[in-house]
Amino acid sequence: MLRLFKNIKEIYKYRGLIQSLIGRELKARYRGTILGFLWSFLNPLLLMIVYTIVFGFIIRPRDPAFEGSPWLYALFLFCGVLPWVWFSSSSLESTNVLMVHGNLIKKILFPAEILPIVVISSNLIHFLFGLPILFLFIPIFGKSFTLFILFLPLVILLQYIFSLGFSFLLSSLTVHFRDIKDILANFLTFWFFASPIVYPITFSSIQESKFLKAFLNLNPMTHIMQGYQNCLFYGKNPHWIKLGVTFALAVVLLFVGYYIFDRLRDSFPEEV
Repeated sequence: MLRLFKNIKEIYKYRGLIQSLIGRELKARYRGTILGFLWSFLNPLLLMIVYTIVFGFIIRPRDPAFEGSPWLYALFLFCGVLPWVWFSSSSLESTNVLMVHGNLIKKILFPAEILPIVVISSNLIHFLFGLPILFLFIPIFGKSFTLFILFLPLVILLQYIFSLGFSFLLSSLTVHFRDIKDILANFLTFWFFASPIVYPITFSSIQESKFLKAFLNLNPMTHIMQGYQNCLFYGKNPHWIKLGVTFALAVVLLFVGYYIFDRLRDSFPEEV
C-alpha cells in the first residue's frame, strides 16, 4: 500500500511529460484536416443536431418534464450524451493505449501509468470544448442558468476520477486479454441505455418498477448523469448523498485499478 501511494505521488513529477503527450494527442487527432481544432466545436454541434432530429422529432418526448417540446428533450439528451462521449471514448481508447505506445513502454524509465492519464485528460479537453455548444443552446431552447451550475466542476471531477480508475483497470487487463476491447464496445452500448441519458429517471415506467429503480441506483453512471442534468437542465441542487457514495466508489476504483496496473506493469514490455 505504501508503494502504491508513493507511485501515485511520483506521477506529479511527470506533469510536464503528461502535458506534452496531451498536446501531441490533440494535434494528432486533427492533423491533416482543414478545419483543425474547429472540429472540437463542430462535432458536438452536429451531434446536437442529429439527436434533436432523431429523438426530438422522430421519437417524440413522452415525459411531462419536457412539456411535449422536442427542443427541451434534445437539450436534456445533450446534457447526458456529451459527458457520455467523453467516458465511452476514453474507455475504448484505454483498452489499446499500452499496445499503441509499446515503443514507449519498453523504455525502462518511462512511467506507463501516465498513458491512461493522457487518454482521460485529452478526452476531457474535447468534452470541455463541447460545453460552450451546450451553454449556447440552454437559453436558446428556453432554459436559464442557475447558481447550481457552479457545482458542475465537482461532477466533472467525479467523472474524471471514475474514468481514470476504469482506464487503469482496462488498459492493464487488455494487455493480457485482448478480447476485452470487443467485449467493452458491446458492453458500453448496453451501459449507455442502462443509464438515464435518453430517458429521465422520473419516467413513469421506472418509478413503477422497484427492480428498475434498484438497477439504476446501482449504476454509478446514473448518478453522474443526474449530476449533469441537475446542474444544467433542471437547475436544481444535485443529490449529494448519491454523488458522495459514487465519489467513494470512484476513489476505490481508482486505487484498485492502479493497484492492478502496478502489479502487472512488469509484464507490459513482453506483451505489447
